[in-house]
Amino acid sequence: MSLKAIAAKIFASRIAKKNAKWIKNPLDTQEQVFQQLIQNGENTVFGKDHNFRNIRSHDDFVKRVPVRDYEELKVYIDRVVSGEADILWPGKPIYFAKTSGTTSGAKYIPITEASIKHQVEASRNAILNYIHETGKTRFVDGKMIFLQGSPELTEKNGIKLGRLSGISAHYVPNYLQKNRLPSWETNCIEDWEIKVDKIVEETVEQDMTVIAGIPSWVQMYFEKLQAATGKKIGDLFQNFELFIFGGVNYEPYRATFENLIGRKVASIELFPASEGFFAYQDRQNEKGMLLLLNSGIFYEFIAAEDFFNEKPNRITIKDVEIGVNYVMIISTNAGLWAYNLGDTVQFISLNPYRIIVSGRIKHFISAFGEHVIAKEVEQAMQEAIMATEARVNEFTVAPQIIPEGKELPYHEWFIEFEKPPAKMDVFALILDQSLQEQNSYYFDLIKGKILQPLKITEIQTGGFQEYMKSVGKLGGQNKVQRLSNDRKVADVLEKQKLS
Repeated sequence: MSLKAIAAKIFASRIAKKNAKWIKNPLDTQEQVFQQLIQNGENTVFGKDHNFRNIRSHDDFVKRVPVRDYEELKVYIDRVVSGEADILWPGKPIYFAKTSGTTSGAKYIPITEASIKHQVEASRNAILNYIHETGKTRFVDGKMIFLQGSPELTEKNGIKLGRLSGISAHYVPNYLQKNRLPSWETNCIEDWEIKVDKIVEETVEQDMTVIAGIPSWVQMYFEKLQAATGKKIGDLFQNFELFIFGGVNYEPYRATFENLIGRKVASIELFPASEGFFAYQDRQNEKGMLLLLNSGIFYEFIAAEDFFNEKPNRITIKDVEIGVNYVMIISTNAGLWAYNLGDTVQFISLNPYRIIVSGRIKHFISAFGEHVIAKEVEQAMQEAIMATEARVNEFTVAPQIIPEGKELPYHEWFIEFEKPPAKMDVFALILDQSLQEQNSYYFDLIKGKILQPLKITEIQTGGFQEYMKSVGKLGGQNKVQRLSNDRKVADVLEKQKLS
């Protein structure tokens, strides 16, 4: 065992003991975070506008601070972006993480010295936790790759600006720099297809042990490696041990990945965002991710079915229940207050608090009142894949409200197969039955002949990559939208149908 591996094991044990303290005291931990946030925000413009000085409890906070999304908080964020200090958090942020997708264009998420520290620690602790749990350390001596956005940063009113993954690249510890790939120059390439080709060149002869990124883009990297060498990834990288991913559910990709790799590898799921690092997988043999309660983030939850009510009930971890679909609301040490992240989660354990990401509050299908969510379609896909041994590269689902002729409306599944099922009708039947079993509203609509069973539209190989390229979201941290309540995604994908 190398000195680096020995040191990693000792450090992992130390972090595990530190984590155990807050894991055993979740309510006290969150109360401390809450009080610290309020104290720090008291003399900011936002804190004065919302009378933080008189906030003593969560009930006080709910009365004074309404839930807001980015657009509703933008009046404050714009002042931060313009260079003003003490608006949402004391002083100025040290970065803006630039993201896209809002009605007003780019979002500028403030990142403070305190919040980036927690982001970096969470990334590190996810790997250290794996070492502590499994005792495996050999991978720390190999090469590691993190498929991410460019680390080149610009400035906006004296504050550095870039993608979160690019900002994080500046915080890779020195002891990992020699192990890290690709090169800085390659990482700075903006064109994703050129970048992946260059990454293949730089890594094909290396001893890769850890590979990280969003599954769909790691898959693209694996496919290019396989095309270049004719080898399975597991044969090419014989010491490849750990796949780290986040942003999407891995299960629909698992069969395709295991085929590309040629064997199973351990994996760690992460739940990071520009707004904070919320959870990571802490057990290899258990589902869900450990909610990080000591990372400068105070969590509130609103049941998704009540979210659009005039005054939805906002609860803390003390009152959450297993299996309920919650919209996650955060207040952070970057100055986001009662902020609607847009993600929905479900708790699968309350001791410790573990979650799964169930989707996006704005991404669902409810064209007929069924309110189908991402978790349901992903579970249906997983069941269909397991039953038929098909392999799926990517998929999305949209309603077909006005079909041709006298057909009943239906859900249309756009699927790009790596290996189609032997019988497509059986695959579709399993999908539909699973969805009916999970969602009683969908079941009632099918049985009441309001909807007909779902239909599958096959997408040609590489079709989803072409779609993402056409909308300017190829690579990086971008993900295919799993569900739509309209035909905007579907209409563009029509061009990629298998002829």
